[in-house]
Amino acid sequence: MLTLFDYLPSQNAWKVRLLLHHLQLPYRTEYISIFEGEGRRPDFLAVNPAGAVPALRLDDGRVLAESNAILAYLAQGTRYLPQDGFGLAKVMQWLSFEQDYVGAIATLRHWTMTGKLERRPAELVAMRRAGSLHALRMLDRELATRPFIAGGAYTIADMSVYAYTHRAEEANLPLAEFVHVSAWVARVASQEGFLHQCHPYSIDPFSGRELP
Repeated sequence: MLTLFDYLPSQNAWKVRLLLHHLQLPYRTEYISIFEGEGRRPDFLAVNPAGAVPALRLDDGRVLAESNAILAYLAQGTRYLPQDGFGLAKVMQWLSFEQDYVGAIATLRHWTMTGKLERRPAELVAMRRAGSLHALRMLDRELATRPFIAGGAYTIADMSVYAYTHRAEEANLPLAEFVHVSAWVARVASQEGFLHQCHPYSIDPFSGRELP
């Protein structure tokens, strides 16, 4: 059986849970308390050298880290990943976009929800906020032209970009002002087999700590 190394408040881990839910794949969970330093355990570093979640152990013992790589692996041969070369490349394009641009939203949300915002230099917070708004503007412009981020069909690109984008208001970002993004958020959430449950950082009493 698959083993998912998870931390419930992580939206990166949520992406993987979402796809597993869509595919109705059975798996077991091993929770990693990242703010207590469990990501730095030697046994977990053997799973993911970065010490981060999510990571996935396959039935045969092989391991895979990084949420978008895990999505791409699990989605092979399913309707959530195009089989033609161009369609596949478009999904990869938006997975890269998620890493390069949506990450600003993720960081700002994390700082806001865990009380770390006041510990960060004001210039750095302003830079993350500007980057987050830039990402939302780009998404709004693109989603004015098509129903899903990589084209006409719902794919892992939507799952990935959605994970932190739809939580933008938790970073005090004006998500409702981006009407095309907001409409897309509703479309994604209406997909069959969607996983609605997300977990706040407040469930973890250690989340206010800095990562080791």
